Amino acid sequence: MRPGAERDEVRTPALLVTADGSVFSGEAAGASVPVATGELVFNTAMSGYQEVITDPSYAGQVIAFTNTHIGNYGTNAADDEAEVPHCRGVVVCDLADEPSNWRATEALEPFLRRHGVPALTGVDTRRLAKHVRTAGAVPCAFGTAPERELRAAAAATPGTDGMDLVSGVTAGEVHVHTGTEEGAASGLRIVAYDFGVKTTMVRLLTTLGDVTVVPAGTPAGDVLALEPDGVFLSNGPGDPAALGGPTAAVADLVGRVPIFGICLGHQILAIALGGTTYKLPFGHHGANHPVQRLETGVVEITSQNHNYAVAAGSIPDAETTHVNLNDGVIEGFRSRTAPAFSVQYHPEAAPGPHDARYLFGAFRDLMLAHPMRPSAGAGAR
Repeated sequence: MRPGAERDEVRTPALLVTADGSVFSGEAAGASVPVATGELVFNTAMSGYQEVITDPSYAGQVIAFTNTHIGNYGTNAADDEAEVPHCRGVVVCDLADEPSNWRATEALEPFLRRHGVPALTGVDTRRLAKHVRTAGAVPCAFGTAPERELRAAAAATPGTDGMDLVSGVTAGEVHVHTGTEEGAASGLRIVAYDFGVKTTMVRLLTTLGDVTVVPAGTPAGDVLALEPDGVFLSNGPGDPAALGGPTAAVADLVGRVPIFGICLGHQILAIALGGTTYKLPFGHHGANHPVQRLETGVVEITSQNHNYAVAAGSIPDAETTHVNLNDGVIEGFRSRTAPAFSVQYHPEAAPGPHDARYLFGAFRDLMLAHPMRPSAGAGAR
């Protein structure tokens, strides 16, 4: 049987209601729940829906895909970016019933059901995206419950402001990943903070060396005791200003060991260095954002997924390295006083272009150029 060919029931009408009162009609799909809630955002990527859905950075959010057909090439375990999705739901215009791709092992809807992710199909996602562009990333509720119940649920749903969502997605224990042949030959050791780390990030880090992934709450002393050559700060969900513990740990690590941050890791590093962050109206979620590398003037097409950004000029002794050409948002910086740099976008892509994967090589070069300074809790290398 073809993946997805088992569905033949008639779909149940359902609604999506935003906290500001807008109503969108559709049909229930995915996991069956009368009411699902979360912060509504839209993603403009034309492919890579499985990687998007399984990206832990979407914890607390409902993802609306602007591409018309979603699910047309199915799903397979190799494309998961986490063991389970953490998003609150999925909204699409047209959910494909029967995928057509030789790699597909399961259709998207059974995948969503298996993971307990509710969905809404048949939605005018163009109208929805235009609404979010105007109203911002708003709380919403959707499902088969009566409209009045959905309105009440949407009004009671918080956004992500002030929310620590990292604690719900980070690993509960340490995980060690042996470097690839190339990575093992380098002899480098990397500690990666898991704020919601994606599988592709870990895989690319293993091409640089051995990787130890640690929970988000790991103190700096415990990291230094592992004697890393570098520390990686991963992507993740929620408001960076709510992460006092991880930020304090990163502040203790700055100057002692080379640091590379991506997305939420970029924001945490900025705050640790004295900077501030703010929430964007509707965030950057897609795979085609033009970013200029200021050092060379080269424009990279990038994959992005974030609702918060670093305030321009707020980081003492830091140099902006990358800027978003759509709206001027800071997309990268490096410290002038310590071996530390970060980018707001996703150089690992998955999904998206690979224009910026050179940054992993830049991290390797930084580690080789700046050996870790031993601390009281770490032995000399």
